[in-house]
Amino acid sequence: MIYLDSAATTFQKPDAVRRAVAKAMQRASSPGRGGYAQAMEAAEIVYTCREELTDLFGVSDSERVIFTQNATHGLNIAIHSLLAEGGHAVISGYEHNAVTRPLYALQDVELSVARAPLFSMEETLAAFEKALRSDTKAVICTHVSNVFGAVQPVEELAALCRARQIPLVIDASQSAGMLPLQLDAWGVTFAAMPGHKGLYGPQGTGVLLCGRDAETKPLLYGGTGSFSKDKTMPQALPDRMEAGTLNVPGIAGLREGVRFVKTLGTKRIRRHEQKLLRLAAEGLSTIPGVRTFASAKEGRQYSVLSFTVEGMAAEAVAEQLARREVCVRAGLHCAPLAHESAGTLETGTVRLSFSAFNREEEVMNILKIMREMTR
Repeated sequence: MIYLDSAATTFQKPDAVRRAVAKAMQRASSPGRGGYAQAMEAAEIVYTCREELTDLFGVSDSERVIFTQNATHGLNIAIHSLLAEGGHAVISGYEHNAVTRPLYALQDVELSVARAPLFSMEETLAAFEKALRSDTKAVICTHVSNVFGAVQPVEELAALCRARQIPLVIDASQSAGMLPLQLDAWGVTFAAMPGHKGLYGPQGTGVLLCGRDAETKPLLYGGTGSFSKDKTMPQALPDRMEAGTLNVPGIAGLREGVRFVKTLGTKRIRRHEQKLLRLAAEGLSTIPGVRTFASAKEGRQYSVLSFTVEGMAAEAVAEQLARREVCVRAGLHCAPLAHESAGTLETGTVRLSFSAFNREEEVMNILKIMREMTR
């Protein structure tokens, strides 16, 4: 089996992740709900995972690290915190439905799209600058496109937003664990990410990083294990945003996934995935009828490669690959805006996405299979 769908979920996990989940199931109960050994074990798991994330993403205070179900959950919190009362917002032309659908669901949100050609960071930044207004209440931007792997200039965008005093939300779903992200140094208001992709944790885990001046509005209301006499949610983070019992086994696995990333180093992971992407892009480009969406410039694309095959639906290509035990994704990838921007809305694409566990021989094998399929 060749697994090349890590942009959806990293299927191969470090052994330590599986062991941590099993151990937590056996030894941990509810954090913050008791002083007995099992509750204290759970609290230690949650605390140490926050600390690992704090260190990896440059957050000075671990209380501003919020655990969520996934990136979508975190993005909903961020968007509702900033735009629940409406207002003007600007997004890139490559956003996932996890950004666009919450925005469309809100009343009185006026939305501008900073449209730019694929892989053009300069034009993207210029488009954002042009779209910003004096009354803009939020800017939301993906760090890396889940369809094309296109890197957006989020660090430069953060500086622009900081100068204009406009809150910035980063969707780090495809970049967390691979590209640098420094929340406090960049002045980012919110950054959301899943635990189950580049952080190599279990599904059902996610993280929302809150900036120093972030004003948070809960999506869920309920018990937190603290301030129980109050009829309202606590003001202090993380309790304000974490109603109900946390997914302790998932967080235990996430902690080990983050440690795996930190041990390997994001730079090493990035180099490895980039090498595989280049190998796949160059090989696919030599196959007649195959169109690849790849950047010739270094640093413009990471982890994700899309392609189409002339005369074949993207889903048909993926189905034939699945019969040969190659796991890819095809279609619109929950990001129709990205396809609209790139001109692939009618056809969709076949997507290859890589992880630290993929190998060169796997890429060579899929290239061989593609040559056989397209003859």
